[in-house]
Amino acid sequence: QAGTLYKMAWNFVATDYVLAIQVVLADGRAVRLGGRTIKDVAGYDLKRLFVGSEGTLGIITEAWMRIQERPRHRQSTSVTFTDGARAMAAVRTIAQSGLHPANCRLLDPGEAGLAGAARNGEWVLVLGVESAHHPVDDTLGLLLELARTHGGTPAGPRADAERPAADSDAPDTRDAAAEAWRSTFLRMPYLRDGMARMSAIVETFETATTWDRVEALYHDVNTEIGEAIRTITGAPGLINCRFTHVYPDGAAPYFTVIAAGRRGSELAMWDDIKAASMDILTRHRATVTHHHAVGRDHRPGYDRQRPDPFAVALTAAKGALDPGGILNPGVLVDPRR
Repeated sequence: QAGTLYKMAWNFVATDYVLAIQVVLADGRAVRLGGRTIKDVAGYDLKRLFVGSEGTLGIITEAWMRIQERPRHRQSTSVTFTDGARAMAAVRTIAQSGLHPANCRLLDPGEAGLAGAARNGEWVLVLGVESAHHPVDDTLGLLLELARTHGGTPAGPRADAERPAADSDAPDTRDAAAEAWRSTFLRMPYLRDGMARMSAIVETFETATTWDRVEALYHDVNTEIGEAIRTITGAPGLINCRFTHVYPDGAAPYFTVIAAGRRGSELAMWDDIKAASMDILTRHRATVTHHHAVGRDHRPGYDRQRPDPFAVALTAAKGALDPGGILNPGVLVDPRR
């Protein structure tokens, strides 16, 4: 299915930085997988089997990673849109342009408003570019021109222009909208914990799908999760979204749900909202998780999206490497009986 394939594609991108790993197996043996070269695959790439296995096949104790130079040239700014469809089209164009911005996050009106990045119901695109080797003014200019062609309005020019080198003592500056969202993003875990103590239901879930499905997925999540919240809690809730990752072939929407809970019933209500979200994602053939991992919460949706032959193969691998089922039981696959 498209969602499963998309998740697989994301895993391949993520593991491009992993050159080799050392793994301790369930029987105590330590094995090294991969080499310290760009590509050394002969047959199956066992390293990739373990990266993303969520501790079910072995414990990763060492990793050899590809690194890159710290950026010395940076710029960031924001672009506002009055129309969501055009904002999504702009992000798609940017993702397919080959300009590779270091940051490209699209905030819907709810997310932008909550962060103080917009006040009149606009969509806000946060853009950032960086390089270890050359100035980035031209790249940012090209990105902003693409945004303008889709109706975007860039933030006004800043006097500071390009930000200082990463090893400089000068302050790190952004435009007001980008800074407002960043500040809220860093504070949100603390706000979430406070709301949970007041019996609020606070849930986040992220997904990924291809560009031809993104707009419909966004609409249906807002509509159907909104209805589910009213049914489960008896009151309307808040549903916000930001696109955290964008690729030439699709995007990763990240949803935040806040609803009023009832003292003593918070966990059951949270479970019901989570189940509703998994149903919507599965119906839209969107992956049940993009970067938060499967764990136990997403396991029912993952089981529905994983092709049956691969379930058998992964169960056999689990049985061979962890016959006692002691490594993270209940995650991804069940031990072979």
